[in-house]
Parts: sequence; structure tokens; C-alpha cells
Amino acid sequence: MESKEVVKLLGFWVSRFSIRVEWALRLKGVEYEYIEEDIYNKTPLLLELNPVHKKVPVLIHGEKVILESFIILEYIDETWKQYPILPQDPYDRAMARFWAKVGEEKFLKDTVMALRTQFEEEKEGYLKQAMESLEKIEEVLIKGKSKFFGGENIGYLDIALGWISYWVPVWEEVGSLKIVDPVLFPSTTAWMENFRNHPVIKDKLPPRDETVLYFQRQKKEIGARLAAAKKS
Repeated sequence: MESKEVVKLLGFWVSRFSIRVEWALRLKGVEYEYIEEDIYNKTPLLLELNPVHKKVPVLIHGEKVILESFIILEYIDETWKQYPILPQDPYDRAMARFWAKVGEEKFLKDTVMALRTQFEEEKEGYLKQAMESLEKIEEVLIKGKSKFFGGENIGYLDIALGWISYWVPVWEEVGSLKIVDPVLFPSTTAWMENFRNHPVIKDKLPPRDETVLYFQRQKKEIGARLAAAKKS
């Protein structure tokens, strides 16, 4: 039976982690109240609900509090059965979780480091590692021979890696990088466009101009801190 308890989500407008939770809720047609958090001036509510990591997203379902975006995605899928997002086959489900972690712990980490570093040699090293991870992700898409990782419909892995479709092009612009080359990664490029243009996803993306400005400011601030640290 579908849960009728009130659903609330604490998020941040440009957070790929909280937005992926919104994608899942919207795909399932779950009504929720969105509460914007200022991650630079955290509210007592956020600190009370997530005292360990003090981060968004935080999903509140009735009296239950669920933390960490991947865990929240699985909770949502198990609570609201309509539009299943995790594969039904145990092996496929395990592989979806594995590639989600590769995206987070390898590709995302190296891409962000390439964006932030002030040293050209380091940037090239991080970009090389990021593209090696992306090659593996490309192979998964080629093997699946479908529109999305989840087949013809958006699934768990699409939601987990969905940030690639929108945030990576922004970071490429901000950092003068080239990561997702359409010639080298045609399947990933096609998937990015399919995912980004899906009505549910397209309706829940941060404004591009504001997103670019946010990451430009962030890159500048991080650069200033790194320069100051180098002088001290």
C-alpha cells in the first residue's frame, strides 16, 4: 500500500545530490515539500536531522529521517512501488550500485579535482583518470544498446549518474576543460541528451547561467585559498 505520510526534502538548489532525489520522487509521482537549505549557513533543522555529516539531502517521511542520496533513492524505490527504478534482477541491481559508486568515487572525484587544481600537470593527470573511468561507463551503455542505463526508461543508474548530463558541461565551461568528447564517447553523449531532455528531468534542473556563475565563484574562492596556503 502506498504511503500517505508527509514527505519533505531538505536540499540545495545546485546540489546534484539533492536534485537526484527530486528526480526519483518526481518520476514516481510522489508529492513532497521542498525546503531550501543554505549549505554555507546551516540551519538548526539540518544540524538536528543530520548531525553526523551536516549535509543535504535529508528526506523526511512522516517521522522517519533518511540520509545520503543513494540510500534515499533505495528507500524511495522500496516505499513507493510505482515506476520501479532499481533493476529487479539481483545481478543487474548489484551492477547498477557498482557503477553508481564508480561514477561517484572515480569519475566525479577526478573531474572535480581537474576543475579545482591550479597546476596544469595535475589537471592533465586528473583528466586522464576521469576519462579512463568514463571509457568504462561508455562500455556499459554500448553493451546495453538502449536509450538509458535502465533500458527504455530512466532507472537507478541514470539517476545516480544524471549529474554528468548537466553539471559536467558546466564544469567544462568554467574550467576550460574537455571531458565528454562526442567523438570518443558517442553513447555517453547521446545518453546525456536523452536524459537531460526527459520531461521530468528537464523540469528539475538549476538555471544554467546561475549554475555557471556559482561554480565560477567557487573555483575562484578555492583558487584563492590554495594560493594563500602555498604562500604560508
